[in-house]
Amino acid sequence: MSKKAIVVDNDFFFVEFLAELLEERGYEVTKAYDGKECISKLEMESFDFLFVDIIMPKIDGKELIRFARKRFPDANFCIIAVSGIIIEQLTTIDEIGADYYIAKGPMEQMESQFKTFMDKIEKQALPFPAGEKFVRPENLFPRTATLELIETIDFHRAITESIGVGIIVIDTDTKIISTNSFGLEILKKSFDKVVNRPITSAFPKKIKAQLIEALKGVLLMKEARKIAFFAPIQSKKIQIIVSVLKIKSEIAGWVIAMQETGTHRF
Repeated sequence: MSKKAIVVDNDFFFVEFLAELLEERGYEVTKAYDGKECISKLEMESFDFLFVDIIMPKIDGKELIRFARKRFPDANFCIIAVSGIIIEQLTTIDEIGADYYIAKGPMEQMESQFKTFMDKIEKQALPFPAGEKFVRPENLFPRTATLELIETIDFHRAITESIGVGIIVIDTDTKIISTNSFGLEILKKSFDKVVNRPITSAFPKKIKAQLIEALKGVLLMKEARKIAFFAPIQSKKIQIIVSVLKIKSEIAGWVIAMQETGTHRF
């Protein structure tokens, strides 16, 4: 039976490039073009390898790897991060959580190095020695612009994590694409149980109708675009604020803020 691999990257041409190399080696390849699509496919079937880019919209590679580790703790698939920002993250590479790392570079260089990497994967016992977990094309060095991008992403992620209220980001299909630790604490749920799930599944059934009305209501508002209400969650009185998420004047989903205001008594 052929081994199965899933390749996820929002770069269509790179997905095709990597998929072709794997198919030439006899792998059955599934393609995904963002983290949401990959999560859906991971839950439908099992794989031997997950090749994942790090910088992707909505659910990025780090969050996808985090999901895979939590959702499938006993799975035997190997996670390989293949990304253009690997060089710039060498000092913190273990925080990504992959088994192996391949830095993107010129495809003609990557092809031979990738084949060598897969030869080792297929022929020798895993895992590789620590010093062999990272594959980089020759003459590839850290770039200032990429370092600044990573610092900006980390800075904004730190703000969301440190803001002191629960934050949930919802896509236009009403599925959750991000939440901070305060949000998970309020809901008493783990990350893998909420990401890429409908927002209504994360809250008690008794406030489902109120939540749906708030989601619909803010879309109809011409100003403010914010609806707040109180709801009982896990014996606590929680203020829930629903806002529209806009990117370049286009509606891209919703943001929900949650704050505990006291013990539920009604």
